[in-house]
Amino acid sequence: MKCVRFRDLRTGHLGIGYIDGGVVRRVQGTLETFWQITDETFTMDEIQLLAPCVPKQIICVSFNYKKHADEFGVSVPREPSIFAKAAHTVIGTEENIIWPKQVKELAYGAELGIVIKKMMKNVAPENVHKYILGYTCANDVTASDLQRQERQWLRCKSFDTFCPLGPWLETELDPTDLSIKLWHNGVLKQDARTSDMVYSPYEILSYISHSFTLDAGDLILTGTPMGSGLMGEGDEVKIEIEGIGSITNRVIKEA
Repeated sequence: MKCVRFRDLRTGHLGIGYIDGGVVRRVQGTLETFWQITDETFTMDEIQLLAPCVPKQIICVSFNYKKHADEFGVSVPREPSIFAKAAHTVIGTEENIIWPKQVKELAYGAELGIVIKKMMKNVAPENVHKYILGYTCANDVTASDLQRQERQWLRCKSFDTFCPLGPWLETELDPTDLSIKLWHNGVLKQDARTSDMVYSPYEILSYISHSFTLDAGDLILTGTPMGSGLMGEGDEVKIEIEGIGSITNRVIKEA
């Protein structure tokens, strides 16, 4: 099932729902906990797709693809290496990535995003699937020049708009061997499979849950493959993950 958050272009009201054939069917409640199906439907032309989750936490994994670690000349971590992005970084497909004035280098990074379904603490890898609401495409945008200057990554990862997501949450998916691709201005730059990960999605979520609690709606980014690069003003970035769909975003300079 493809679950969505959306804005009604006629009224401006926000809603949640799922794709039912060629329409979006509105539901009442919350995607993470419970909802009730309504009779109200929208065509795709009547709505704007929003980021499919509103996380309180965004937890990320670095160098989770060996070839990506190799291209940066670093060793593969002995255990998942985690960091955080601020929650206000989230935007949806077709929204603009804003290049901040104080940033000189802006990098893209295609990633598989995982949204948590319910509170999760000390969960074994074989039980992690019970705690996953769905999967989405993500772009871990980074201020590369600041990343090199600072030992902590929170600032370089957390400018507004630095986490495009979408187009929806796919709830029925096996995440262990999916194609993940990124096009920069129409040129294929990243092309890998999630089976290339050093630590699988289930291992990552289990590891994090043994460190601290994850709540419903939280977002986990599972690492970017080889081929990450820089974006320029006016550039277009498209990310596609098998079984989910694709997102497209463009870069504009901060006014």
